[in-house]
Amino acid sequence: MKVEDSRYLNDKRDLMKKLVRSLERDFPYVSVLGTDVRGKQYQVMTTGISVNDSRWSERGFVLRIHDGRGCFELSFNEMGNQSVEEIVKYVGRKLSAFRKSMNEKSLDASAVSMFEEEESKLCFNDEVGILPGSLSAGEIIDRLSSFKDRAHELSDEVVKVMALMENVQVSKLFISSRKELSQSYIWSQGYLYVVARRNKRTKYSMKGFSGLKGLEILDEMEAFVGKVVENARLLLSAERIDPGEYDVICSPDVAGLIAHEAFGHGVEMDMFVKGRAKAVEYLGKRVASELVTMHDGAAGVREVSSYAFDDEGSLAKDTVIIENGILKRGISDLISASVLGTEPTGNGKRESFERKAYARMTNTYFSPGKDDLKEMIESIDYGFLLEDYYSGMEDPKNWGIQCVIAYGREIKKSQFTGRIVSPVMMTGYVPSLLKSISMVSGDFKLSGTGACGKGHKEFAKVSAGGPYIKARARLG
Repeated sequence: MKVEDSRYLNDKRDLMKKLVRSLERDFPYVSVLGTDVRGKQYQVMTTGISVNDSRWSERGFVLRIHDGRGCFELSFNEMGNQSVEEIVKYVGRKLSAFRKSMNEKSLDASAVSMFEEEESKLCFNDEVGILPGSLSAGEIIDRLSSFKDRAHELSDEVVKVMALMENVQVSKLFISSRKELSQSYIWSQGYLYVVARRNKRTKYSMKGFSGLKGLEILDEMEAFVGKVVENARLLLSAERIDPGEYDVICSPDVAGLIAHEAFGHGVEMDMFVKGRAKAVEYLGKRVASELVTMHDGAAGVREVSSYAFDDEGSLAKDTVIIENGILKRGISDLISASVLGTEPTGNGKRESFERKAYARMTNTYFSPGKDDLKEMIESIDYGFLLEDYYSGMEDPKNWGIQCVIAYGREIKKSQFTGRIVSPVMMTGYVPSLLKSISMVSGDFKLSGTGACGKGHKEFAKVSAGGPYIKARARLG
């Protein structure tokens, strides 16, 4: 079912065009981004029910101007209450005040050269299986309540359950002298969270669901209720791991966490400009096993961070960051590409119209290989299959990585022993970890249930994933 355009943005289209044409009389580059994002979050817990607007909801505009010397932005939460002439005068006053402040502080913005655009017109309306409006709030709550009830019925050890589902429709309109771009798409995410208790021990298991989908995500959630309960109970018997270096197989979600943390922020090219990324020193050099190819891009796959164009009007791309172990390139917003003299990769993303655009990850993943998971397990004399994760951190300046993984399944002499260890901390130096990758499966999976922070904690939707990978890692 096709996702409809935003009526609100369509009503503002002519006004946005008039504003751009009027300002172009005084400035060599002008663009306006209009954003209309709306969504709902439905949550059922053992202790209660809630329905709220999505935290991602927003509506507003960003005006970007290059005056020949540097770049300047203004954001508006409404456009139309004033005439175009009044807005132009307001922009002029703001720009004069900005330039005065820059001069007083001896700041120079001239490193940002003029934005060169190719003429393009695009209208993208995605499709989903079931549009969010097809079910009432009550019907959605009933579905989530059935998941909760089912989890409690499966085991007396289940003491708390949470089932959450969120649908968000994103509509954006970008207007400049050479571009007129519009897009409307829906992403959805869901969580099943189960807490189990045995004697005095409490553990939890969580499963996430995501994608450019509508209400069909509820069917996916229903199919996994039993598995989440099973994992929560399994973790009640988990042991602590003995710290050391092990052969490991990382599941696709753990592989995605490594991709995101290892080379995600480290190849965001605004970090190159600021001298905060070690990756710039290794462009064209080997940083991983020849089995490793890594991508980031909104155009290569379909997940929550897929789109037709970014928040600066750059068309989406699929960027190969690492190719057969060689670090090829980074990902950029328009400004970092301008400063560095490179082509923008369509990674300029804002938390909202009120925030600046940064170079941000979209869908970050390892490409699948040719190995079979069964053969990967059989290749291990002693080690662990690592599954699910809680969190991750990286140091892009020094290439350190830390991943907190939910649990590991012990492997001895090519067989699972039944022993479970949890939680598992993976640490190390990024190139050492990636160079140790010796097998890559043909499987492939992405997950986009989380959000990534940057700068002053600006958050953006991202996804990550890949195949199963075999590596040598330090665990504790």
